[in-house]
Amino acid sequence: MRLLVTGGAGFIGSCFIRHALNKHSDYKIFNLDALTYCGNIENLKDIENNSNYEFIHGNICDKKLVRELVSNVDCVVNFAAESHVDNSIKRPEIFVETNVQGTLNLLQACKEIGIERFLQVSTDEVYGSLGKTGYFYETTPLAPNSPYSASKASADLLVRAYFETYKLPVLNTRCSNNYGPYQYPEKLIPFFISKLLKGEKVPVYGDGLNVRDWLYVYDHCEAIDIVLNKGKIGEVYNIGGHNEKTNLEITHLILKEMGKDETSIEYVEDRLGHDRRYAISNDKITSELSWAPSVTFEEGIKHTINWYLNNQDWIKSIEAKCEVFV
Repeated sequence: MRLLVTGGAGFIGSCFIRHALNKHSDYKIFNLDALTYCGNIENLKDIENNSNYEFIHGNICDKKLVRELVSNVDCVVNFAAESHVDNSIKRPEIFVETNVQGTLNLLQACKEIGIERFLQVSTDEVYGSLGKTGYFYETTPLAPNSPYSASKASADLLVRAYFETYKLPVLNTRCSNNYGPYQYPEKLIPFFISKLLKGEKVPVYGDGLNVRDWLYVYDHCEAIDIVLNKGKIGEVYNIGGHNEKTNLEITHLILKEMGKDETSIEYVEDRLGHDRRYAISNDKITSELSWAPSVTFEEGIKHTINWYLNNQDWIKSIEAKCEVFV
């Protein structure tokens, strides 16, 4: 299979490429990434000389380049996205440009050229916020609450429209919060680790009781690969870890692993439009495609923290490149 992976130098995209090459000797993967601040080519240094891998520096908003690349592959997996909620509140137009217009460019190229499968990687944030009970299902109405989640929901609807209108062979996955190695240190877990390594306090929004479902990144990558190969065209598949934790619980886990206590916590004003709880049902992907998470949260979080502690140069190199950490 010749596969175009967009956004493959980012956190989940780079892990997916590594996972796919390790699992499938017959895959040829082309990685298109604009290398914006959260794209890091160093994430794939261990496979840069793999004969089944090729990196292309470019943007999914470049119609000509996108069409040229799509014409040379069998399938497309779209990870390319601006993804940080705080940044979307400050600069929503960037999120619309990449997440909506960029996805439209990919879909249009796939329609014009003909493609075996197009897989859109999305997020549970498109569903909005849950109460204290219940889960997000694939049939849950979309109700995004931030510019980021609104842009991802818009892209998901374009994917649906290209299936319904043009019969483009699409698939859509929506995942819960990922964690693991190579995650850009603006996200909660690596951000807090980075802060603590510098002897600084970690900022916890509001009361810290916002709940997220946490999914180990390589479990997510396995699910995406299964959906790409076995999923039913036109369908949405939720991918969750069944690990609901409050932000404060995650904070205390990190503090404990790093030998710190509550004096390292600084409570700050809550984020605008901060969703209270996410929780995602895996019923569909488990029953139809026989996927389930394989890494326990206790195992995954320890491995993740240890990875960052053993790769402090990776964090420092990113921090040296740009000033996005507040």
